[in-house]
Amino acid sequence: MNLKNLFQDFNPGNFVIYLSLLLFTILFALKGDGYITCSWWLVFLPLWIWKCLVFSGATIAGLVWWRHPEYRIEGEGYVDMKAIIISVALHSLVFIFEVLACDNLESHHNVWLVVFMPLFMTAPISIAACVWGFKHDRGLEFETICSINILQFVFISLKLDMFITWSWAIVFIPMWILMGLLCMVDVIWSILIFRATETMPEQRRAHMMAAFARATLVVPLLTFEILFVNWLEGVNDYPLPAIFSPLYLSLVVLLPTSFGQRGNNQWWFGIRKDFCSFLLEVCPCLQEYGNITYTLHPVDTPPETEQIPVRTLPTPAPTPIIINTSSGKHVMPATIDMPD
Repeated sequence: MNLKNLFQDFNPGNFVIYLSLLLFTILFALKGDGYITCSWWLVFLPLWIWKCLVFSGATIAGLVWWRHPEYRIEGEGYVDMKAIIISVALHSLVFIFEVLACDNLESHHNVWLVVFMPLFMTAPISIAACVWGFKHDRGLEFETICSINILQFVFISLKLDMFITWSWAIVFIPMWILMGLLCMVDVIWSILIFRATETMPEQRRAHMMAAFARATLVVPLLTFEILFVNWLEGVNDYPLPAIFSPLYLSLVVLLPTSFGQRGNNQWWFGIRKDFCSFLLEVCPCLQEYGNITYTLHPVDTPPETEQIPVRTLPTPAPTPIIINTSSGKHVMPATIDMPD
């Protein structure tokens, strides 16, 4: 295992998102079943930390951009800064929704349609961001999720306000369709990538990592949705931590995949370089561990040792004895034994 390559592909943004969602869902399930009696504001604390990192990183990046105009021409500085602005706009709307939802869970001040209104506003911005990201070869997973789930947000808000009397299984139909299409597209795309002869090994490795991440998200997520819908309908009375366990599995498996997902914006917090290079510069002691490569050998069979070739001296041929026939005397040939 090469630690340098491991951290070189590390995406800290995805790692923060996965970890925040994991902690939030754990606290949400415990609060929903009454295992903990803290306020909903504390339950949403992992999401607040996530948004604080986004806003602080964008603020520092903006200050560096303003104070050092010479940095703007480095690489894709203008494209990176536009991506940060789009991300901050969407995170601001999601943050407003989280504040309204937390307040409504505490005191029920507003109808859920008003609470979900910021999420409705993310749809047009997310669609425009996806078009822009496709044009500039940028991965915008968060924006894609916001844009394709707009119908699901509408159904959930109408169901919570009792404007519709559908069952929860019908309310989650957009999610069922989305999961099915995602599985179908992922299988077809994987077959095309592996059968393409002109695909580079690095591209295949990146696609394998992305396909594995999607598979580990879709299958347990479908299981979680089925269990949660049955719980909402009163079909089962399982505790919420048990119902959320497939979702926990998805998020736990997604955490290591952030070490193999590139595409991190280098302008966050104004570092202007790869996260691995920045980390090694801040902590020089890590360079010693970054240059170490581990090779695991079986216990029974020791590693093969390098055999040094032994140089052998060539054996000289025996010197022939010339017979002088002019004198009429014959000399017997003699053999000379060479020492070993």
